[in-house]
Parts: sequence; structure tokens; C-alpha cells
Amino acid sequence: MFRTEINISPSSWKIPLGHRIFSLGSCFAVHIGELLSTYKFQTLTNPFGTIYNPLSIHKLISMSLDLKDPGDWAFVKNQGVYRNFLFHSEISSTNEEEFHSKTKKTLQLAHDHLIKTDVILLTFGTSIIYRLKENNELVANCHKMPSQDFHKSFLTADEIIESFSELYDRLKKLNNSIKFIITVSPVRHLKDTLELNSLSKAILRVACGKLVEEFEDVSYFPSYELVTDDLRDYRFYKEDMLHPNDQAIKYVWQKFVQVYFDATTLKFLSDWTEILKALQHKPFNSDSEEHKSFILKTIKKLDQFKNKTDISEELKILKAQLHE
Repeated sequence: MFRTEINISPSSWKIPLGHRIFSLGSCFAVHIGELLSTYKFQTLTNPFGTIYNPLSIHKLISMSLDLKDPGDWAFVKNQGVYRNFLFHSEISSTNEEEFHSKTKKTLQLAHDHLIKTDVILLTFGTSIIYRLKENNELVANCHKMPSQDFHKSFLTADEIIESFSELYDRLKKLNNSIKFIITVSPVRHLKDTLELNSLSKAILRVACGKLVEEFEDVSYFPSYELVTDDLRDYRFYKEDMLHPNDQAIKYVWQKFVQVYFDATTLKFLSDWTEILKALQHKPFNSDSEEHKSFILKTIKKLDQFKNKTDISEELKILKAQLHE
């Protein structure tokens, strides 16, 4: 026995295929969000880009609900590029008018999905935060502005809990059946040293533990523990030794589906995997009768899913291959 496998109890509530999911937070939220989308869940993932600290995550959700403009203080121009202190640097533009339009569209996109969402998946990356010295406003990203412009500190578990609780109340008033999955990102933030990374993750884990105790419809998924304690090996990290690699992500995903999906959804995932393999198939000769026959058989298989999910994009890809 050379490892300690984490056996996670199935969730008391499940996520059926038709549910909408909003995934926000650390880059690990992207991995799970993309897999959910791949398997046809109606998922919106990190519309504001990667966001690491819980308070900024909560604030962006509240802003989206209100369609609230971030305010002039949050807009920054650096080296000819416009960005927002509340968003990730990928939300940017060299044109000021275009940037404000992009900001507005991003908030609208998040708003439209949030008001109909069934499950919110939040991935907390760090409890280390930065505030602008001039106004003490919390930023989600410093955008490589001078470090002397910011005050660095740690969030406390109580601050995270209070912030989440306020957001929880708002969302439950909007949709009383909404569910929450919270998790701590296994991505290591070593720029602040390994010791501070451990402290940062510990604060997040304490906050998550208390939130699960307080709210029965908040579930903790142990992605952090699965990578750092279950897999527990650098071969499951990318070359930077910070981010989990594809093998680790696949392992965490397998655990996730076992916890949150029922037998019907698991059957769909298994069947849909065969469709995905067919879509990725690269023929030796795309003009051969064998390949055309394979495409026609796949289209016939795909047609069986038309009452379960939208198959228009997959049909388009397959039919295009028949006319190449």
C-alpha cells in the first residue's frame, strides 16, 4: 500500500444533465467547468477570467446580479492597455471605449446565466489579498502595477464566511433551490513561499469547513486533498511543479462525477464519451467509403441524444466531413 486513497461519500443531492452550472474562481475552476461543458452541461466558467481570492469571487457574483459598473477607481491603463482591478488581465483592450463595452457585456453574460443557474461551483485559490493604498479597495489582480501601490495581507476565515453568507442569502432569495459546491484549488502559489502558501490554503480550508457545517446545501469537494494527499507525487504536476497535469485533473474529475451525478447521468457520460471519441477520430483516408460509413453510423448514434441535449454542433461537424 503506497498511497492513501480518499473515498468521498456521494452527495445527498445530485446534478442532473439539464441543470445550469456557474463555475468561478481559480484556474482549477476552468478545468472542471470545461469538462462539464464537454459533457453537455449548461456551464458558464470564469467569465471574468481567473479569480483567486474568495472575497473578489463573491463580489463579482454580486456585481453580476446587480449589473453594477465596477466604478472608475477599478479601471487602469498600463503600457497602453486598459484593464480592471476586479477582473483577470485577459479582460483587456487597447481601446478605452471597446474595453468598457467588453466589461458591460461580461457582466451581462454572467447576470443572464446566474439568474437561471442551479449550481454554483466556487474554487478558492488563495487567502492572500491586495488592497490599493489610495482607497483600501480590494483588487482581484494587480496587473503588474508597482507593488508599492498595494497593501498585502491575509483574509481571515471569519471574513470569508461573512462574505459568503451575505452572498448566499442574496442568491437563495433569487432561487431557493440553488446549490453550492466549494473547493480549494490544489494549484500551489509559491511566489509567496511554500510556508505562506500552506498558511493561505489552511485559512481557506477552515472557512470551507465552517461553511459546510452552517449551510446544508453547501457541499465541499476535496480537490485540494485529492491532489496533495491522495496523489501526492510531482509526476501529477506540470513542469512548473505548481499546476496539476492532465492525469491529475482526470482523476479529480472521476471523483467529482461519482459524488455529484446519479446513475442516469453517469450512463449519459459513458455514452457521450463514445461520441467524443468518434468526433476526434482521424481517418487514414477521409474520402474512403469506410470513413463515410463510420460517419453515418456516428450520426445515427448521435440522433439518440436529441431529446437529452443539444446535438446541433456535433451534427454540423460530422456532416461537414461527409462533404469534404
